[in-house]
Amino acid sequence: KTGTFAFDKRVYFGEQENIMPYAPIDRAFYDADSHIMELPDFLKAYADPQLRDEIPEVSYSASVVTDEEVAQIMQQGGKHSAEHVAAQIAMGDALIQDSKEIQALGAFNSADRTVAMDLLGFKKQLVFATHSVALPFHPSSKKSVQLRYGATRAHNRHMAEFCSQDDRLMGVGVVPLDDPTAAITELAWALDNGLESIWIPHRAPIGHSPGHVDLEGFWARLAEAGVPFVLHVGGAPLQVARDWGNNGRGAVKDWLGGGENVRTKDAAVLHQTPEMFISMMLLDGVFDRHPNLRGAAVELGAGWVPELCRRLDWVCRIYGRSDTSVRFERPPSEQIREQMGFTPFSHEHVGDLVADSAADLYLFSSDYPHLEGTKDPIGRFERSLVDVDESIKDAFYSENFLRLWPQARVA
Repeated sequence: KTGTFAFDKRVYFGEQENIMPYAPIDRAFYDADSHIMELPDFLKAYADPQLRDEIPEVSYSASVVTDEEVAQIMQQGGKHSAEHVAAQIAMGDALIQDSKEIQALGAFNSADRTVAMDLLGFKKQLVFATHSVALPFHPSSKKSVQLRYGATRAHNRHMAEFCSQDDRLMGVGVVPLDDPTAAITELAWALDNGLESIWIPHRAPIGHSPGHVDLEGFWARLAEAGVPFVLHVGGAPLQVARDWGNNGRGAVKDWLGGGENVRTKDAAVLHQTPEMFISMMLLDGVFDRHPNLRGAAVELGAGWVPELCRRLDWVCRIYGRSDTSVRFERPPSEQIREQMGFTPFSHEHVGDLVADSAADLYLFSSDYPHLEGTKDPIGRFERSLVDVDESIKDAFYSENFLRLWPQARVA
């Protein structure tokens, strides 16, 4: 891998020496959430030949990105025009403010992403997919296990290649847990090919708990490799069951003005599925048996985390009187604090979360280039960190990330 690392302003702006990257240079920023905006052939082009015809194109139907935008990019050979790239670069430190979705610099081109990283100024950045996980993650009676895990391999091949040319890009592989044998096989491939996190769906795997004995080898391999698992929005259905939405009145729109994404009722309970997933893992003893296992819940909010820690402590304390399986040497809150991290939404108050729990639980994220990341994520988080010690800011912006991914530290 070769990263640019040193931001040479003259490469992009001639002699305009007053241009600085977005992230302040007096602090290290490690970004726990960013995305690729996949082109339609993201999976097809990297699938095994015998499965390629069955792999659907990546769809933007439930997105703010229009079919016309995608079509124009494909007509240009799957690239932004030189003029578009130049205009994006000219944004300088305002890139994160104005460069969004599929039109963003480096949304799907890895060379452009390196330039974007120079302009953003983050030391490292986890890179997630956006739309291509639907087939691997969400079971369908029409899609075979072979096809779903074939799409998983295609995703992981493409993600590994995208992130291979810049050390600052930390590729996130995907592995559904529905078939334990296939999951362990795919995990081995992802680790052998340099992916630095493994995104798993935060729903119950088909027919079993994530702590099932057949998945013990999966968690053991992750712990041994020192590669964290991650949960992320989109890893489970976004919307509440249809019955909850039917109140006899008109349908409501999502926050972007459409009706396909997270709506009001969805947002109110979005935390419940990741909270349940983490709770089941802990109660099944996965963290206890694998103290070197690390994980993070990303773009799922964090306001629910302090109560999660308290609830699991009292559940184990009370039910442990009769249930010997939850008599842990380390209290659940300690296991979570040592082995997990959580990204708050930009509207959540990080200082209050820290005061209500622990400073080492929370991670900075930009969500570049998604609209949800806002035009100024650092500025928004800073407004909730006004009265905290500098050590808490260091923990939030870098040290908690480095506790989970110690190999990511940049001098």
